Order: sequence, then structure tokens, then C-alpha cells
Amino acid sequence: MQSRSQPSQRPSADGSTPSLKRAMTTRHLIMLSLGGAIGTGLFMGSGEVISQAGPLGAVLAYIIGGLIAYMVMLCLGELAVHLPVSGSFGAFAANYIGPGTGYMVSWMYWLGWSATLGTEFTAAAILMQEWFPQTSVWLWTLVFAAGVLLSNLSSTRTFAESEFWLSFIKVATVLLFIVLGFACIFGFIPFQGYESAPLFSNLTS
Repeated sequence: MQSRSQPSQRPSADGSTPSLKRAMTTRHLIMLSLGGAIGTGLFMGSGEVISQAGPLGAVLAYIIGGLIAYMVMLCLGELAVHLPVSGSFGAFAANYIGPGTGYMVSWMYWLGWSATLGTEFTAAAILMQEWFPQTSVWLWTLVFAAGVLLSNLSSTRTFAESEFWLSFIKVATVLLFIVLGFACIFGFIPFQGYESAPLFSNLTS
């Protein structure tokens, strides 16, 4: 009887056991993990969150959400080290809970990202309309969808390199926003409606 903690690997045609090939470097993985946590919601949805919860409430919400995501990733990291598989994390659910659970986890993850991709493309198209107001939303959606498709159909190295630079742009943009925000708060940049630096007067508004 096969052990549930050691799933079997099917031998290839020549009888050898298939192995994984690492095409991504450490810098790719680090930047992917940083950039993957930054979505369009951070750029397009932050204003609504701050208006409803206030600046302090928004910061607390992001801290709590970040801690939850961090703990989930720690758990996934432990599982990946204990049970290295070539599939997705659905394999962990199939191995430790049951094949039905693993099947549903994998499909729900796919469905979730299928819906997310649509919203990401639409959000990116709306942002592009700020610079090119004469173009249609569906045209930019098609352009970004084709870019993502070509990136995923290319080699792992090409995908990793493109994701590295795109993630670098997102991380650099967030850091730039933080620097500009502090410059406005402490009066280094003129802030509309304030004769002096606003400092933290709006933190609990």
C-alpha cells in the first residue's frame, strides 16, 4: 500500500523518473513574491478604502490582511519543503485530505484567477484610457490579454525575466508613492488646502 505522504512519480518512456529543472533565479523569485502581492486594487481601490475606514483604519486593515497572507504563505512553504511536488498546492489537499478536496481546490483556484484576470485587464484598460482617451477599453484589454498569453506560452526563463521587470516597476512605484506621501505630509511638497505641513492631522479622520 502506497504511503499518503509520498506520492508516486510516473516514470517516463525511457524508465527514468522525471525531475524538475530550475529556470528561475533567486532574484526572480524574490521580485515575483513582492510584485505578486501588489494588484490593481492597491492603486485603484485604496481611495475608497481610506474614505470609508479612514487612514488609520486602512493601515490597520492592510496590516491584518498582510499578516493573514504571510501566515498562509508560511504554511504553504512548510508543505512545499516537506512534500515537494511538481503540481500546484492542490496536491497537498489531495494528499492530506482527499482526492476530491484536491480536485476542488485546484479548480476553485483556476476559476478565481480566471475572474481576477478579467478585472485586472479591465482595470489596466481604464488606466490606459487616462492617457489615450480616444481608444476603447476592449482594445487595451485585448492587448494586455495577448501579452499575458504570449508571456505564459514562452519559455520559463523569458516569463521569469518579464515578470521580474514588471514586478520591479510595481514595487518601485509603491516606494515612490510612499516617498512622495511623506514629502507631502511633512511639507516638502505643497499640499493643496494647507498653508503648513498637514503632518498626521488627518490620521484619525
